[in-house]
Amino acid sequence: MDLIHPTVEQFTDQMTTPADPLLQEIEKETYANHSQPHMISGHVQGRLLSFLSQMLQPQYILEIGTFTGYSALCLAEGLTGQGELHTLELREEDAGLAQSYFDRSIHKNKIYLHRGNAVETIPTLNYKWDLVFIDADKTGYIDYYELVMERLSPKGIILVDNVLFHGQIFETPTKGKSAKAIQAFNDHVAKDPRSEQVLLSVRDGLLMIKKKS
Repeated sequence: MDLIHPTVEQFTDQMTTPADPLLQEIEKETYANHSQPHMISGHVQGRLLSFLSQMLQPQYILEIGTFTGYSALCLAEGLTGQGELHTLELREEDAGLAQSYFDRSIHKNKIYLHRGNAVETIPTLNYKWDLVFIDADKTGYIDYYELVMERLSPKGIILVDNVLFHGQIFETPTKGKSAKAIQAFNDHVAKDPRSEQVLLSVRDGLLMIKKKS
């Protein structure tokens, strides 16, 4: 299912400020060499992540799902001078590749890559998160959400990717483990009395969540 008309997608890409050379290289190499290149945030979403981070100027960012490092580098663009970005990746090969890109970035001293299971790692990171980006295994979304809500700063924002899941959540009945998990996650957040949210129809759906005032 084409969630957005291809002509609109093309124009959106053309109108968006280009990413820096390192990000362009990561995107190009991911599509050329990775078996699942569609998982990368890419140009337009990457610039949106950067914009939001620059507006928030977070001290502490948490990313759940590093992949090849593109989104982490976009988010890092808004960190304060002494800010830190902690990114979590389960797959060793992706983590190694992402780290190789981080090492070449001007943000390398602010990015901390944690390898392993996110559910086990998140409780060990004793920070109040100003910005959280969830883009990992869909069946874990509710667990990740609950873990980070406990440590979200008063001004904190949670961004959750793939909440439209390629349009599969609109099928009746919903099929597939991941599509069902996303549908359950969306319902969970919508019913959460602690939060309010807005869904952006960017790429595969980006949900912005904050605690109610």
